[in-house]
Amino acid sequence: MHAPPLASPVFRRSSPARRRGLAASVAATLIASLLLLIPSTTAQAAPTLLSQGKPVTASSTENGGTPATGAVDGDNGTRWSSAAADPQWIQVDLGSTVAVSQVVLRWETAYAKAYRIEFSTNGTSWTTAYSTTTGPGGTETLNVSGNARYVRVYGTARATQYGYSLWEFQVYGGTSGNPGGPIQGGGDLGPNVLVFDPSTPNIQGRLDQIFQQQESDQFGTGRYQLLFKPGTYNNINANLGFYTSISGLGLSPDDTTFNGDVTVDAGWFNGNATQNFWRSAENLALNPVSGTNRWAVAQAAPFRRMHVKGGLNLAPNGYGWASGGYIADSKIDGTVGPYSQQQWYTRDSSVGGWTNGVWNMTFSGVEGAPAQGFPNPPYTTLNTTPVSREKPFLYLDGNAYKVFVPAKRTNARGTTWGNGAPQGQSLPLDQFYVVKPGATAATINAALAQGLNLLFTPGIYHVDQPINVTRANTVVLGLGLATIIPDNGVTAMKVADVDGVKLAGFLIDAGPVNSPTLLEVGPQGAATDHSANPTTVQDVFVRIGGAGPGKATTSMVINSDDTIIDHTWVWRADHGAGVGWETNRADYGVRVNGDDVLATGLFVEHFNKYDVVWAGENGKTIFFQNEKAYDAPNQASIQNGNIKGYAAYKVEDSVNVHEGWGLGSYCNYTSDPNIQQDHGFQAPVKPGVKFHDLLVVSLGGMGQYNHVINNTGSPTSGTSTIPSTVTSFP
Repeated sequence: MHAPPLASPVFRRSSPARRRGLAASVAATLIASLLLLIPSTTAQAAPTLLSQGKPVTASSTENGGTPATGAVDGDNGTRWSSAAADPQWIQVDLGSTVAVSQVVLRWETAYAKAYRIEFSTNGTSWTTAYSTTTGPGGTETLNVSGNARYVRVYGTARATQYGYSLWEFQVYGGTSGNPGGPIQGGGDLGPNVLVFDPSTPNIQGRLDQIFQQQESDQFGTGRYQLLFKPGTYNNINANLGFYTSISGLGLSPDDTTFNGDVTVDAGWFNGNATQNFWRSAENLALNPVSGTNRWAVAQAAPFRRMHVKGGLNLAPNGYGWASGGYIADSKIDGTVGPYSQQQWYTRDSSVGGWTNGVWNMTFSGVEGAPAQGFPNPPYTTLNTTPVSREKPFLYLDGNAYKVFVPAKRTNARGTTWGNGAPQGQSLPLDQFYVVKPGATAATINAALAQGLNLLFTPGIYHVDQPINVTRANTVVLGLGLATIIPDNGVTAMKVADVDGVKLAGFLIDAGPVNSPTLLEVGPQGAATDHSANPTTVQDVFVRIGGAGPGKATTSMVINSDDTIIDHTWVWRADHGAGVGWETNRADYGVRVNGDDVLATGLFVEHFNKYDVVWAGENGKTIFFQNEKAYDAPNQASIQNGNIKGYAAYKVEDSVNVHEGWGLGSYCNYTSDPNIQQDHGFQAPVKPGVKFHDLLVVSLGGMGQYNHVINNTGSPTSGTSTIPSTVTSFP
């Protein structure tokens, strides 16, 4: 494990032709001008455009170039067109029930002669708000009245031989669906956010009290955010249990210094750290008492924007099993010792040294990282990270809370702090709806529609409709592992195909009724270029089962181009409550349909079929950690046509360009150790599809892999728990 360092690789970038839809051909000025074309009305106040970018469905589409989304994108150069038959419909989901006052239909040449405008509050029962059998085509401005969440155009007779075709389907209204009036931003942070300053009495006692409550409460309901104002704190040891996040409130980590430690250990689990999930540390400087801070974690435990003025030990006391983890935008002055850690990813940081590795240690943009050496030593080292943007964070500007949103970086290396003022934007708290337990999805959506960002305080939030993020640059930030649970099989959160949305710091927990998806970034068919201002998904975790019964067909779907997935753990539970092959059924973990999507720190585990399916062009993954589902009852249960088992990471055959570095898959078929996986990875053999440093491992002989990727790579064998590796594919 201490082999001499090898030469560092040169990061290779590919530049295929990007798939972009019709929307990219229309100038931004045209879009802006269309937003000004609000029809006249006799109402006291101008109505608000409610439909743009909202989820939309249709009875049919003429072809792939005329999707339903083309009618609600604010672009008069894109359209929806249907099949050439009657009847046909297009339906938009406004996200919550509102007062609708006007509908504008901008027909293409193929228009409706007879149609109805229909309203619904539930998507199943409809009332007619307007109807005609003499539709004139062109632009129709219809004054209507009624409350609706869903609005549809239902065509019954076409004026031409072609299908129905709309350049734009616009729904306008007010906010009477929110009778409480405008939602106020800002306010207090709720009962489960604890704010300390250096003069606060008995800080250690309060920290110990929370740790005692949360240390082993793996599937409990407690949620806590510990915030420390700038200053120096002496003799502190902040032990972190489940659902506990600790952060400094300075603009730099060095603004808040502990002469002490922030500790994660595994005493609660007999020295085994493989279940130390769902906790975080951020934006603090530490002077560890012993010279070395202990951070023995597994998945969903980010260590961000930290300055350790000493060493960092990633193993539990006694060097028991450990299976983490993730560091970003941090500086460790001393040496990082992973010891028993099976895998780890470190991004855009600085380390004084790195002592060893077990299976898969991956680095990108890390000053002081060990040289490339995979598989012996197991280091995958990239000099820079192609694109990154650090997670937004709460801080104090004087006595005022603000959220700092760091700027995007390209070819990043090292931390964003320590060399002058950080680059980015500060948003005052009054631009956020501070979400507290008991808030409804309707209120959350009304706040978003009003133009507010979201700050979820620690708690558990049941939603009976999707949280719809439709405005560019919206920030959705969670504190203390705030947890969103979709009820009645809805999708927990949907993001429109807009620029620069930031999702960070929350957990989505599947409900007992199957959800088709839990998180959707961009609607199906999204094709807008977001390369200048991508959406980021950071420390957003997904869980199916464990805390109780949960089901979801696909957990996370990324449709928007250029999205950055920066540290996620998408987990179908293998222990806890509501666990069983069919009890917490979840076929797919992450599906990527967008182009130019980058994943940095992708953890996806235990799904019934594919854990990751990648269909977008020019995708990149830097570090992937996977375990196949432990509980597959037998070989037949995972048979994939003539292939034994579903790959952990599958690149679709249609993809021409894809690249990955530092990817590992492990099997532990506890129900039937005779199960075989033909491979951990599956990809088309094409010059543009490249993988570097792949491994598969059989944990103690509980199942075997026959190959690493496709038919390449040696099989695992026996009970040796030694990886089979492929350093380069094809």
